[in-house]
Amino acid sequence: MMALAAAITMTSSVQAQSVSSPAIQPRPATAGATVAQPSPASTYRINAGDELEVYVWGEERLQRKVKVLPDGTIAFPLVGQIVVQGFLPADVERLITTGLSAQYVGAVPQVTVSVVVPSGMQFSVMGRVKSPGTFSPGRYVNVLEALSMAGGPAEFANLDNVLIIRKSGSQLRTLNARLASLFKVGTDSRDVAGGNILQIETGDTVIVR
Repeated sequence: MMALAAAITMTSSVQAQSVSSPAIQPRPATAGATVAQPSPASTYRINAGDELEVYVWGEERLQRKVKVLPDGTIAFPLVGQIVVQGFLPADVERLITTGLSAQYVGAVPQVTVSVVVPSGMQFSVMGRVKSPGTFSPGRYVNVLEALSMAGGPAEFANLDNVLIIRKSGSQLRTLNARLASLFKVGTDSRDVAGGNILQIETGDTVIVR
């Protein structure tokens, strides 16, 4: 556990360098549109149970925190019920902007949506760990932190082939993390950079073999 805690610390150090109108569905991005590179937090897809903060610049009446309902929607003033589950915060920003457009003669003020409490995030850790199970951390975690929550790797665990099974629509895809070098004596920043320390997404299953 001391080695795992040290590896997590080093990882952090390196990374630091109610309305009844019909629910609105996000529209896919236009082909060929320029998309900015997202930050790690902005790639998080919203889940039921998450708490969002919506900020409409210059409009105090429209600045609030809302919780995603079990059906995956939120209710927002002047817009109505919006389906947000499974979508990025940027998608919800566009939806709210579109919904507010009828209220303004000119351009709609900038809308910012952020996930302040990702309570709906849930993942499982199985295999050769000390305390396998399902976890709801209420925050963003990477695969190294996921192992820590599961008590750390058990004896003879193969940390150079940690498997992550991820849902992608109706399909499943597999990802691999190489973590063995992070547990050796003398771990340095090159080991962290080469470890493929992936961010965990909701619904992931981490298997240590």
